Parts: sequence; structure tokens; C-alpha cells
Amino acid sequence: MQIGNVEIVGRAALAPMAGVTDAAYRRLCAAFGAAYTVTEMVSAKAIQYSYEKTSQLADTREDEHPVFLQLFGSDPFDFGLAARKAAAFGPDGIDINMGCPVPKVAGNGAGSALMKDPAKCGAIVAAVKRNTDLPVTVKIRAGWDQEHKNAVEVAKACEAAGADAIAVHGRTRDQMYMGHADWDIIRQVKEAVQVPVIGNGDVVDAQSACQLLDATGCDLVLVGRGAMGNPWVFRQINAYLTDSCTILPPPGIAERIVVIRRHMDALCALKGEDRAMREARKHVGWYLHGVRGAAQFRRQAGELCTLGDLDRLLAQVYAANQGEE
Repeated sequence: MQIGNVEIVGRAALAPMAGVTDAAYRRLCAAFGAAYTVTEMVSAKAIQYSYEKTSQLADTREDEHPVFLQLFGSDPFDFGLAARKAAAFGPDGIDINMGCPVPKVAGNGAGSALMKDPAKCGAIVAAVKRNTDLPVTVKIRAGWDQEHKNAVEVAKACEAAGADAIAVHGRTRDQMYMGHADWDIIRQVKEAVQVPVIGNGDVVDAQSACQLLDATGCDLVLVGRGAMGNPWVFRQINAYLTDSCTILPPPGIAERIVVIRRHMDALCALKGEDRAMREARKHVGWYLHGVRGAAQFRRQAGELCTLGDLDRLLAQVYAANQGEE
């Protein structure tokens, strides 16, 4: 399929997640078969300036492509200026965040708060389209709350303004990440617009990805929390969808350890060992889900400071689980 002029191969993409989908993890998920990836959200206002942290978040030049740069904000003018700068960072497209539920974003009129004003959503898309030749996607939620599930209205406004694809998370803002995603609202959006629709919410494995595609008719799925510490989920989804519902087993302990070390090496190269190993604590904890002795090993992961610490922990994990191969 196509998103604008970008060819998308596969049916499962990596959703944007603050503090997770940095360049190191995007490249890893792409290597495991993610159809495309999306950056952490980047401030449309901040990207206009040469802030080092913002530039690092936005830089996709070393990524495996396709990759989309996600912008957040509340002012169409800021989005327009940001769109002019975006191409320099190397993305294949721009994604507009209209779904983030966290108070520090939505409380400032950005993210999911934009859905309170469908006309403004359209104005933001139009401002971005006027200022870039890159494809433009939007990521929305079901609505602000259960009484205002207006994803269809917002999707139509964005399509009319020129959006090339629309991703829909099936939860409302007040649900945050709790409860079940409403896949029916994704189906309604798919039936209401002509551009590709990407479904998001409660995709944790190959079977749930297939169920979402079947239930909604959407063109792709976005995998968010289901990919944390689980980059091989894309390999599993691709096999299930293309090879007669083949269910690939999770990786054995040896492969899991190799992937952890590969990820942390990339993280250290990107951010330096001190900062990277602080961030590694959460990633390693996610990777260790389900292994023998996971609770103890996750506690140790929470104290990682160096790659040497990581190697000692991984040696213990392997020793405790090698019989599971």
C-alpha cells in the first residue's frame, strides 16, 4: 500500500511512544519487520530552533526507512513552520499527534485535546500540507471521553484538509491506557474516509493483530505497548499474516540476550553509556518478562549503571534459563 508517495510493505508498524521509540529501538523494530516506524513526539514549536535534544529526537537520517517524524503542539502556525524544517531531519513523512492523553500535553491544548475542535484539527493538517511535500498522517483517539467519541468527525476533517492516512487509537482520552480499546470506532472511521486507516489499541501478538484487521477492515495496525521489550512481535505478525497463520514461538533465551545486548549497544552509541544505561533499566525489565527468575532479575535491572553491569546480569539470566531453549 501507499501513504502518499511512500510504499509501505507489511501490515504492522511501530507506534510512537515517548521514551521508547528512539532511533535505537526504531532501527531494531525495523530489522524485525516493522512496516514503518514513528519517532517519539517532537514539539512543533521547539523544532523551529536548534535545540540539541529536539534535534536528536527528530533526526531520522540513520534510520531504516520508512520512518515518520511525529510533531505535537496546538497552534497551526507552529505546525506550518515546523513542517518547513522537517525535511532536513530525513523522515519519509510527518505524523501529527492528536492523541496523546498525558496531562502535560493535553493540558496545554495539544495531543488529544485537539479533538475537542475538529476544525482546528483540519487547520493544522492544512498548515502542514502547505509547507511540505512529505506525506502527512494524523494519530487520533476515539474521542476526548465516552460522551464525545468524535473520531469519525475528526478523521473527515483531517482527510478534507489533505491527510494521507489516519491512525486511530480505540481508547478515549479519559481512558488513558486502561480498559479495552473500542475497535468498532476504528471500523467506523475506515468506512467514513477514503485514505488508509491504521488501527491501534490492544495489539499484543500476531493473533490480536489479525483480529483487529478483520474486525475493522483497516489497512495496517500500529503496535505500541505490545512491542516494548518485544521487537520480534513484528516478525511474528508478518509470519502469521503471510504464511497461513503460522505462529512463531518467542525467541529462546540465547536470542533474547543477543537482542538485548544489540539494543543496549545501539542505545549507548546514541546517547552515551551513562544516560543509556539509566534508560536501559526499563527496557531490560521489559525484555525479561516471562523468563525464569524474572522478578529478581528485573530488580537487578533497575540498578544498571554500565555495560559491564548488564553483561553480568545477562550471564545470570542465561545460566538460570538455558534449559528453556
